[in-house]
Amino acid sequence: MTATPSTSDPWYRTPLRWLLGVALIGAGVGHLTAQRTEFQAQVPSWVPFDEDLVVVVSGIIEIVLGVALIALVRHRVLVGTVVAAFFIIIFPGNIAQWREGVDAFGLDTDTERFVRLFFQPVLVLWALAATGAWAAYRAGTWPTTPTRTER
Repeated sequence: MTATPSTSDPWYRTPLRWLLGVALIGAGVGHLTAQRTEFQAQVPSWVPFDEDLVVVVSGIIEIVLGVALIALVRHRVLVGTVVAAFFIIIFPGNIAQWREGVDAFGLDTDTERFVRLFFQPVLVLWALAATGAWAAYRAGTWPTTPTRTER
């Protein structure tokens, strides 16, 4: 018998996971298309790689992570942890945009860029909460996604 995802998840978890997945896919597509230049502005000057390469690779990663959030339900705890880690890894780009005063995405003042920094931890928490990763960690079951057979 194959274990299936637990139905004991809070009602909001699946819609939040899907919403984050769709948002990541959209952002990833933006990296590869119309918003490519805007995303290049977020690549810190100290990164030793070509800005366009960084934007393309991160865009592909975002698309893959978005699809994984939606499609890999049985592995959602691990996927959520990886998504949260990704948001932490790219945070220096947001800091660099603020510190270097780079205009992008309509953020054209230091205050706007500074306020934006506070949204990155929200994304980290969203990834952990929407996938049950935080709950699994607290329950001591991380990185396993609970299944009906484990209850």
